[in-house]
Amino acid sequence: MSNPFPLKPLLELSQTRMDDAARRLGELIASEQEGTRKLELLQNYRDEYESRFHEAARNGISPDEWRNFSAFIGRIDDAIAVQKANVERSRQMTAAGQHAWMTQRNKVKAFDTLQKRHDLGEARKEARREQRQSDEHSAKRYVNREDSDES
Repeated sequence: MSNPFPLKPLLELSQTRMDDAARRLGELIASEQEGTRKLELLQNYRDEYESRFHEAARNGISPDEWRNFSAFIGRIDDAIAVQKANVERSRQMTAAGQHAWMTQRNKVKAFDTLQKRHDLGEARKEARREQRQSDEHSAKRYVNREDSDES
């Protein structure tokens, strides 16, 4: 009868943690992609609005309209700066999440290697036990045959 792997609870715990880290990494990647998409939308909107501003300026606009266009472009630039910071923070969090997942994956691999070694050792013990039983059985048959030949 083979012994169970004594570190099985730790292997299962590390697998659960790796799965959790993978799920979290997926969420971080999705969040980063969403932030990048929002940044691109803001930049495209700014470019479009600036084009409209230049077109209006060529056709002639009042000083009030000029100030309104400029102020609005300034607010868009502020929003772009905030979103760039959000995207950078999101990239850093994704990198940290990737590192956490890799750390957990390495732990699972280590425990898995230990389990494979344990299982191999147990299989060898079982094979030796079966061989010993077979040898004992053969020896008993031989002794019994010798006893019956002498009679």
